[in-house]
Parts: sequence; structure tokens; C-alpha cells
Amino acid sequence: MTQHGFDDEEDDDFPEWVDRIRNNVAGEVRRRRKEKRWSAQRLAERCEELGHPIPRNVIANLESGRRANLPLVDVMVLAAALETYPICLIFPLGYVERTQELPFHALIPTWDAMRKFTGEERDYETDSGLMSEFNLHASLTRTVIAARREAESAAFDAETATTSGQREEAERKATEYAQRAEEAKRRLLNLRDDIREEGAIPPELSPWLEDIEPQTDPDQKEDD
Repeated sequence: MTQHGFDDEEDDDFPEWVDRIRNNVAGEVRRRRKEKRWSAQRLAERCEELGHPIPRNVIANLESGRRANLPLVDVMVLAAALETYPICLIFPLGYVERTQELPFHALIPTWDAMRKFTGEERDYETDSGLMSEFNLHASLTRTVIAARREAESAAFDAETATTSGQREEAERKATEYAQRAEEAKRRLLNLRDDIREEGAIPPELSPWLEDIEPQTDPDQKEDD
């Protein structure tokens, strides 16, 4: 089906959006395959090793533009086989200068299209789910872990200090980092409660932070 209404130009001047995205993936699969000096057969074998066979002729047809469809699961496995991310096949930064975000949309820089796809470029009219909460959770997790490590290091310095001045400075730092860790921990626990109130499941805690919240055995069932 031919798309219409693209900058008042003739339709044949613009590949359909589906074709453009498929061509992005095909070109990047071919480029990365050749970069690894793999044949299409070697790539097919690697896909099979990953548990989702994609025959050599299917890969060849994709690269040549003869393949009409491109399942998402194929993109995911091809990316893993080529040791990249699926998003990098769909929006090949540095190799495709401009692409379309959606049908009937004007061409935009591939970097912008990727950022919109991943939610890095926020559109406040679009529901981003719990993306911001999960990003904050990751940031707070890193803060707690880093602050705890710094507090432990400063405490060790205080114990091994050779002068009272060094000991006092180390103790001050240990206290400061411990307080920072506790504040980040408090915010993290509040955030996890907020996520649960949304009816969602918060991210799994890092093994470094399993002490801050009792963990429930997922196999444990409540008594009737």
C-alpha cells in the first residue's frame, strides 16, 4: 500500500516507512556481518546457537531486500548474534543519517529517532509508563552502593590514621558518606513503595542492597 501526503512530493520519491526501517536493519546486519568477516551461513549458525534459527537464505533475502517481513524476534536474535543491541539495527547511528519515526512523518536525524524510540527524549503527551521511576531507582541504587563503599573506606582510614587530624578528617568523611547512603536508601524505599502503589513490581534489588528490604520468596504462596 502506497503512503501519501509526504511533503507534497511524488510518492515514489520516498520509500514506505516499513521499507525504510527494514532497509535500516538489512544494511546494518550486512555491515556488521562483513565487519566480523562472517558469511551469511555463519550468522545463521550463530542464530541457531542462540535458540532461534534464521536460515541462511532468509538472511540473504533480508540483506538483498527480497524479504517482505521482518519479525521483531528476528531483529532481537540478529542483534545478539552480531553482538549489538536491537535498537542499533533499527536506527544505525552514523550509517543512516536520517530516517522516519513513524509513517507519514518527515525524515529526522537517526539520533533523534532513536532517542524518541527509547524514551530518552521525553514527549510529555506520551505515557512513558514507569520509565522515569525505574531510571531514578537505578540512580539511587548506585548512590547507596557508592556512598556505603566510601563510608567503609573512610572508616578504615580513621582506624589506621597515624595522627589525630587524619583520624578526625576520616571520621568526618565516614559520617558524611554514611548519612548520604541513608538518605538515598530512604528515598529508594519510598520510591519502591510508590511503584507498588501503582500496582507495579519494583526492580529487583542489587545483591549489595538486599539488607535494606526484606525479600519475599517468589515461590512462597500465601496460606489460604
